[in-house]
Amino acid sequence: MQEISFTVDGEYVELNQLLKLVGLCDSGGAGKVIVASGDVTVDGQQELRKTAKIRPGQKVRLGDIRISVLAP
Repeated sequence: MQEISFTVDGEYVELNQLLKLVGLCDSGGAGKVIVASGDVTVDGQQELRKTAKIRPGQKVRLGDIRISVLAP
């Protein structure tokens, strides 16, 4: 499993933007498509809200990639 750490610049980051910022897709629009596919989980629960607010301490998973969201 690949681990990625991402430090939030602010209170939260939208899920589709997070996928873009860590390099899993080329744009926020592509991130929305990935989220809509049902392949993304947040803290172990499937997440279908494309602009869900992801805050420090949460774990996002896409396939075998896990993103740990950290505080600034």
